[in-house]
Amino acid sequence: MNAIVPRPCAAAAPSELIARHDGRAPRYTSYPTAAQFTSDVDAEVHQQWLAALPTDEGVSLYLHIPFCERLCWYCGCNTRAVTRRETISGYVDLLETELALAESVLPGKLRAKSIHFGGGTPNMLSPDDLTQLFGVLRHVFDVTPGAQIAAELDPAVLTREWVQAAAFHGLTRASLGVQDLSPEVQAAVNRIESFEVIENAVGWLREANVGSINLDLMYGLPRQTTDSVINTLDQVLSLRPERIALFGYAHVPWMKSHQRLIDEGALPGSEERFVQSEAAAAYLFAAGYVRIGLDHYALPEDGLAVAQAEGRLRRNFQGYTDDPAHTVLGFGASAISQLPQGFVQNLTTERDWRTAVSAGHLPTARGVELTDEDRFRGDIIGQLMCRFRVDLDAVCADHGRSRDELAFALSHLTPLEADGLAELSGSILTVTENGRPFVRTVCALFDTHLDRAAQRHARVV
Repeated sequence: MNAIVPRPCAAAAPSELIARHDGRAPRYTSYPTAAQFTSDVDAEVHQQWLAALPTDEGVSLYLHIPFCERLCWYCGCNTRAVTRRETISGYVDLLETELALAESVLPGKLRAKSIHFGGGTPNMLSPDDLTQLFGVLRHVFDVTPGAQIAAELDPAVLTREWVQAAAFHGLTRASLGVQDLSPEVQAAVNRIESFEVIENAVGWLREANVGSINLDLMYGLPRQTTDSVINTLDQVLSLRPERIALFGYAHVPWMKSHQRLIDEGALPGSEERFVQSEAAAAYLFAAGYVRIGLDHYALPEDGLAVAQAEGRLRRNFQGYTDDPAHTVLGFGASAISQLPQGFVQNLTTERDWRTAVSAGHLPTARGVELTDEDRFRGDIIGQLMCRFRVDLDAVCADHGRSRDELAFALSHLTPLEADGLAELSGSILTVTENGRPFVRTVCALFDTHLDRAAQRHARVV
């Protein structure tokens, strides 16, 4: 297990490190990233890729539910606030249609090893909606016994009845959005909920024997301080969740217009964000959690921690995962599929998605076909994001490439090495413990698609 104690950077003051290395970079949940998706990958290509899937390998399923009862101002997800049940039930009907469209081109009844409901707020679905969706999922796919079934939940609208219904259908893991329990911070992002709401939600999940509970927290929110981050951790750790995800708030109002409602003057600066993140890491380590990748923490016996220890940790559009499936089939507005040939994204606006599915078409918007170069560099970036270490010569050998092709990346590594954030020893490139917050900066060196002048991505720290 990871027994390294998180500590502040020693090579230079945080302010100096941030000034030198805090650029903008993707989160690298894929490579190439969604910024490289184009309409060249259309419904016809998508259909061909689905038809070519191997029948002897399992797949994972992702269903996007783009509805919330409230719109939190920090949110970067594809969602909207709804009040009419008809809107949600109509969406579920069309999800059933989309699954039937996929069934018509798939090579057979593929084994589904995991199902992930994301959003938005999947617990906006009614128990009857769940029954309908699980019925069609089990008709189209061979959902294996013991399949991992996860859902992202809003505790403020969760009920015991919903938990019982989801557990009946096999729910094994739940992620509860908490973010921060400070009333001042909650007011600044339009998300009000008490600790008692979180406590009740966890209690219902434990009562229903949902074996893994993840709490989503954030740092870098408006009016947030290191003290409020630690106070939130102090409260939620009394519930002993199996996992904690601690995400840095990404302020991208040019992409998410509702973020303009946030007072930018109340946002902590890069140095304060850095201190919040590292203080939380130290607190979680002291509480017995293993640091997983960039922003996750898990109890040592949790599957995510075990996967990291055994070198099986992977990264996909749902974040860090121990899911062994290499194919993810996404359904719903904006959902992304990961296929052997590349990535495919559905139409992002709910209206366009509804129109396409209603017309009997796969709702494909765009994607990217992987090249040998993409697979090569994606392997390096994936290992750095998951293991903070990569044997460059081994990766070159695996892909039939020359290390000379990495000359540009390695020539720009020197400043990071000088500040103790990365080390290159022979063919082994390591992101140091001090360099963890800057791992995306290291990964970006190997990203040949990245437009370093563009402002589309959030800052690294």
